[in-house]
Amino acid sequence: MLNYPKSFLIMSSRRKFLQSSVLGSAAIVTDKNVLTTPALVPPVFDQPIVVSTWDFGKTANAEAWKILSANGRALDAVEAGVKVPEADPTNQTIGLGGLPDRDGHVTLDACIMDEFYNCGSVMALEHIVHAISVARLVMEKTPHIVLAGDGALQFALANGFKKENLLTPASEKAWKEWLKTSKYEPMMNIENKLFDKEHDPMPGGPGNHDTIGMLAMDARGNLSGACTTSGMAFKMHGRVGDSPIIGAGLYVDNEIGAATSSGVGEEVIRIVGSHLVVELMRRGYTPEKACKEAVERIVKRGPEKSEKIQVGFVALNKKGQFGAYALQKGFTISVKSAKEEKIYAAKSIY
Repeated sequence: MLNYPKSFLIMSSRRKFLQSSVLGSAAIVTDKNVLTTPALVPPVFDQPIVVSTWDFGKTANAEAWKILSANGRALDAVEAGVKVPEADPTNQTIGLGGLPDRDGHVTLDACIMDEFYNCGSVMALEHIVHAISVARLVMEKTPHIVLAGDGALQFALANGFKKENLLTPASEKAWKEWLKTSKYEPMMNIENKLFDKEHDPMPGGPGNHDTIGMLAMDARGNLSGACTTSGMAFKMHGRVGDSPIIGAGLYVDNEIGAATSSGVGEEVIRIVGSHLVVELMRRGYTPEKACKEAVERIVKRGPEKSEKIQVGFVALNKKGQFGAYALQKGFTISVKSAKEEKIYAAKSIY
C-alpha cells in the first residue's frame, strides 16, 4: 500500500482548496433535472468511493473497498478490484474463461490510469490471467504506454507472470457451437444462446455482462481507473476494442473526474468516449448528463446502427458524484462507499 509523501499531501490540499473556490458546487451540478434519483448524487466529498460496470462489479468493488477503507491509494484499489472478475472462469467476457476469437484464441485487453496522468495498456495479450497487472507494469516499468500481442506476452513472462490456458471447457464449447455457422454478429447486453446458461452467474440471462470498467476516489480525493476485457466474442484475430485505449475505454483527470465504458468498442473509439465524458464534466455537466451526451453522439452518427448495439458509460467526478447512461436498457453499475453498496440500472436512449 502506498504512503504519500508529505509534500504531495500539502499540494493535494492546496489543489482541493483552489478547485472548491473556483468551481463551487453549482458549477458541478447545473441541471436539477439531470439526476432524478437522489441516490445517484451521494453527498460524498473526499471520501472513498468505487464505481464499476455491471452487476458483477459488486464483488469487484468489495475487493477494492478493502484498500480504500484502509486509506489506500485508488490505483491499488482499482487494480485489486478488477482482478476478481479476471480470475473468475464463469465470467465469459473477462480474463480466464473469456470467449475466444474466431480462431479459438482468448486475447485480453486492459488499461489502467492514475491521478498523475500515468497510464499503461496491453492489447491482444494471450495466456496471462491478470492483464490489468501487466498494464500497470507497462505504466511503471517502461517508457511506453502500450504493449501488444507477443511483445506484451514476452514482457509479462519476463516480469514473473505465468503462462496459462485461458480457454475453459465452457468457452471452448461455445466457440465450437459458433463455428457451425460462423456468423459474426456482435451482441451486447442481448441474450446470446451460445453462452453457457448453466454456469452463467449473472441475473437477467447470459449476455447481460461485458467489460469491467472501474473508477475509484480514495480518502485523499485522488482518482484512478481500470478497464479489462476479453473483448467481443468470436472477433477477428487481432481485433482490439476501446477497453485498452486511453481516452476511449478509460480516462482519468484528477482535477475533474473519470469515466469508463462498456459495449461495442468501435463506436466508443469513434467519439473518444471516456475523454469526451470527462471534458463535458469539466464544462459543468453532471456525470449522468455527460454520459448521456456521449451516448447521444453515438446515436447521431449512426441512428439505425445504434438501435442494434449496446454502449454504456459511467462517470465519477471530484465531488464523489457518479452517473451512467446507455444506448439500451439493461446496463447496470455497481457502487460502494461508506454509505451504500448498491447496483443501479442506468437510464437509456432506447
